[in-house]
Amino acid sequence: MPQSHAPAGHHHNADPGHGHGHSHAPPANNLAFAVGITLNVGFVVAEVVYGLSAHSLALLSDAGHNLSDVVGLLTAWGAIHLGKSSPTKRHTYGLRRSSILAALTNAVLLLIVVGGITWEAIGRILHPEAVVGSTVMWVATMGVVINTISALLFMTGREHDLNIKGAFVHMASDAAVSLSVVFAGLTISMTGWYWLDPAVSIVISGVIVWGTWGLLRESINLAMDAAPEGIDPHAVESYLAGLEGVDAVHDLHIWGMSTTEAALTVHLVMPHPPADDKFLHQVAHGLTERFRIGHITVQIEHGDEDITCHQEPANVV
Repeated sequence: MPQSHAPAGHHHNADPGHGHGHSHAPPANNLAFAVGITLNVGFVVAEVVYGLSAHSLALLSDAGHNLSDVVGLLTAWGAIHLGKSSPTKRHTYGLRRSSILAALTNAVLLLIVVGGITWEAIGRILHPEAVVGSTVMWVATMGVVINTISALLFMTGREHDLNIKGAFVHMASDAAVSLSVVFAGLTISMTGWYWLDPAVSIVISGVIVWGTWGLLRESINLAMDAAPEGIDPHAVESYLAGLEGVDAVHDLHIWGMSTTEAALTVHLVMPHPPADDKFLHQVAHGLTERFRIGHITVQIEHGDEDITCHQEPANVV
């Protein structure tokens, strides 16, 4: 509704501990991405070389999985730095949403890889090929070590950044997958069960889907402007409605500006609005501290009976 008859307030929290401060990649994360990418590129090359020489679909499947992770890490790293870009007249929020697109791309890429792995594995089960189990075992052991190191690099920051969380989940699941390939190689060496190689590939596909589904769901929700996970819109509305002088709350919107930042707009009906900006700063501080919402816009309305806000109904955007 037009704001000419109602004072409005805007607050952008610039506290580095909250709000947009999380979109900047700290040095620790830069190091984690650099080391993780380097280790995994080297391991992908090794898996392809030894996978071809050992005729192991499990190693080649894991190489495809790790290659997609490398692309995902590069995309996430780039998105974090794009998120630091300043706003422009055209991109008024900067390029913060690129981190959401990166997370979504990463998840979709992994699922595409799963489809290819599963298709090839089914063909190998029907027509098994001889596999050098010892080679599979030792290369996969190297994968357990590399992926464990990579996962540990992303331990910090995963609670508050979907891209960091995605990197951690992928590296941790890779370590588990590589461990299963180790046991497969050992079993093949002892029994000659060549069908176990493609069977393990299908198991790998299941692990990838299980580890990726939550990332896919959350990134789609953020791309569709849903309230970020961890923020309860009902709790936010209750908090605002309980503020002194507030008679009603409507047109409340909460969405993710990036994988680390949340924004909010709301109309507060206050028959006796405050005379200065102190109230607005208190609201912004409370929302940041309680709900980690750092970009806040508040419109204050008098609640005049002869003027109705057309955005008041819950079903109106």
